[in-house]
Amino acid sequence: MSGRERMALCAYAATLLAAAALLPLVDPATWIVQAAFLLALVTGAGAIARRVPLGRMLTVALQALVALVLMTAVFTGQQAFGALIPTPSSLAGFGELLSSGAEDVARYASPAPATDGIRLMVIGGVLLIGLTVDALAVTFRMAAPAGLPLLALYSVAASLSGGSTGWLYFLLAGAGYLVLLLAEGRERLSQWGRVFGGASPARGRMSSGLDAGGGRALAPVRTGRRIGALALGVALAVPAALPALDGGLLLGPGGGSGPGIGGGGTISAVNPLVSLQDSLNQPEDREVIRYRTNAEDTRNLYLRIVALDQFDGTAWKSSERKVTDVPGRLPQPDGLSPDVRVTEVITNLSAADSYRQNWLPLPYPAMSVKIDGRWRFEPEGRTLVGDRGQTTKGAQYSVSSLIVEPTREQLIRAPRPPSAVQREYTKVPDVLPDVVSQTARDVTRGSANDYERAVKLQQWFADDGGFTYDTDVESGTGVTAISRFLKQKEGFCVHFSFSMAAMARTLGIPARVAVGFTPGSLQSDGTMSVGLRDAHAWPELYFEGVGWTRFEPTPDRGNVPEYTREQAPSGGPSTPAEPVPDSSAAPSAAPAESDRCPEHERRLGECGAAAPAEITPPSDEGFPLGTVLWVAPAVAAAVLLPLLPLLWRLRTRARRLAASGGPGLQGTPGVQGAPGPGDGAGVRLLDADGVDSARAAAGTLAAWQEIIDSAWDLGIPPDESQTPRRAAARIVRMGKLEEEPAEAVHRAASAVEQVLYAPEPRPGTGLAEDASLIRAGLLENADRWTRLRALLLPRSSVRALWSLLDRWRAVTDRWGRRMQRMRPDRRAAALRRPSRQRG
Repeated sequence: MSGRERMALCAYAATLLAAAALLPLVDPATWIVQAAFLLALVTGAGAIARRVPLGRMLTVALQALVALVLMTAVFTGQQAFGALIPTPSSLAGFGELLSSGAEDVARYASPAPATDGIRLMVIGGVLLIGLTVDALAVTFRMAAPAGLPLLALYSVAASLSGGSTGWLYFLLAGAGYLVLLLAEGRERLSQWGRVFGGASPARGRMSSGLDAGGGRALAPVRTGRRIGALALGVALAVPAALPALDGGLLLGPGGGSGPGIGGGGTISAVNPLVSLQDSLNQPEDREVIRYRTNAEDTRNLYLRIVALDQFDGTAWKSSERKVTDVPGRLPQPDGLSPDVRVTEVITNLSAADSYRQNWLPLPYPAMSVKIDGRWRFEPEGRTLVGDRGQTTKGAQYSVSSLIVEPTREQLIRAPRPPSAVQREYTKVPDVLPDVVSQTARDVTRGSANDYERAVKLQQWFADDGGFTYDTDVESGTGVTAISRFLKQKEGFCVHFSFSMAAMARTLGIPARVAVGFTPGSLQSDGTMSVGLRDAHAWPELYFEGVGWTRFEPTPDRGNVPEYTREQAPSGGPSTPAEPVPDSSAAPSAAPAESDRCPEHERRLGECGAAAPAEITPPSDEGFPLGTVLWVAPAVAAAVLLPLLPLLWRLRTRARRLAASGGPGLQGTPGVQGAPGPGDGAGVRLLDADGVDSARAAAGTLAAWQEIIDSAWDLGIPPDESQTPRRAAARIVRMGKLEEEPAEAVHRAASAVEQVLYAPEPRPGTGLAEDASLIRAGLLENADRWTRLRALLLPRSSVRALWSLLDRWRAVTDRWGRRMQRMRPDRRAAALRRPSRQRG
């Protein structure tokens, strides 16, 4: 195999290894088989164009044309001419598929379904990157810059997958790039001829460094491998040692823009609302959390992830906050008075392996958390965040939390918030349109206090304002999105929550936006299942004496709190540390009263206030590693099997021509025109030195064998009964060779006769060039189909099968002879063995 062909294969492999990072994005992952097959055809077109040879730009243009034809046949064949030739309608079909693919990417979270639009984007992207890598590394001989498109492919996959592209995919992509660099280094080194190999492998003997078989120039290759291994090790080890930079609040870690804990013990987070929309638009409601609780009513048991408390006009986001170690007992919630009725409950939660993000979903307000791993506590938002790559994947934890049950009177009589809270949580940007504050004043006109204003805002969004719940609208959290939402009155929980929070701030009510999950759905075993479609956002408003209080402005989502209804429950005071005995759901051995048993627990026979039992993790394991392990061999087999005859022929040609140009084989079997058996046992000629002449003669015979097989591939079968001179005349006649190619055939035949019959053989020179010249002449006189078959399915490749059969026959013959020798020994041993006496 020539250096360029080796580099083309390495470029092909490097592209596929980098494309493996896209596997977690689309389900099923069988698209990569199709992409691998199409990329193999594009790579093969480039190899053929370079062998013709065509100019560099013409080679790239030919590959681009082949890629366009292939994509047309696969995706818009019905609109193309002859299902292959692109037409204006087929090109318009590409535009429609790309538009639908972009919408699907915005709608679905990974893994997204393999719609036609997504498949076009993924497969087309792989072909584009593969074409670019092949052009840079092989056509223009610049392998180092080819790493940029590979990096772009991996980076896009890593950002879109939400961090699912772990170290395995990075290792595959890096290994592919290093193999490409090593192939280029080897190809460049080979152009210099033989290099100094250093000391001979024989101990105690010095070498000139020019020996063909003794001193091998392995130093550059070994150095490259060591540098590559060191680079991969550094790339894998450094991110693990640095602070965690990945985020993503609902669908997994993000690509470097999520929450991270810095050296100063602070934490910052990105806006999670785009991920929330992706979760709500999932085609299947994948379970992410399952929990069991001893709460009598789970309608208010929202699982809160993080609070977005900063509004700068472009987005709601979380402020930078100090983090500490997780205390055994979390501090008292801000603003909660002992006069407010609370119930302390215990919840055992288990996260799915496919659910990976840095923030830990918790019932609010949590009082204690029992969990293993590297977790830190952020006091202001009462949240737990993973440190140094810690995620929720497969986490099992127990949370003690409070169910706060204020009365309407307590909220109405709430005093003015502290100045620090008032100042921080009522900030609005100067660019906020006046229509927001004016609408808030109009909706709440006539209200006597902040509680009544908050309830009227909630009622206006949920019922009276004419709003429609729709998850397909454009997302956004800036002032433009607020104005558009108030005008069009269509949106989902994101729009309702941040609009109500912004309007509450214009009225002087401290507000922020919480992101998390609604309580989920009850299962037959008494557990609660939370899926991606339970993702939710809701506003939290601050009332002194109650603290941060949940409101629900989104219609048809979640549960409207009892304290915002006309009739609210009344209750006496209690303290968070000491729940009221007759209403607490704390663990107890005594059964609860039958009239206090919820209906769903009564049906399941689980009435009582016992602590919740441990639960097993959800069965969803996310994207399996096994998919990569069986897809990779399948792709390799689908691509390599049809190419085996071509690859064997290229390798054999390169080996023979290399042997004819210098030190080569010690013998070549089956030389046409040579005396002896047809299958050949090899030729070995020795001069006075006993080495060089034999190698040179073997190189001559190897070149002659290549000429015979090149003619065979193009329809001129070999005839073992003819002499070299007659065989040359036959090739010239049947191949219609003239001038230089014909003279080259006769020169090669004369060189073979010298090697075989001369008293003092003088091997010929320049036979490699003659063999290439003869093959070019034969190709020029052959028709297109013959040339194509000679390339893809060469007739002479049957020699590989013959060689395997000969080896198998030799093995069976040796085994048979060995068994025959063993049989007399066994008979003699049996005769010497004494017979056993009967007792």
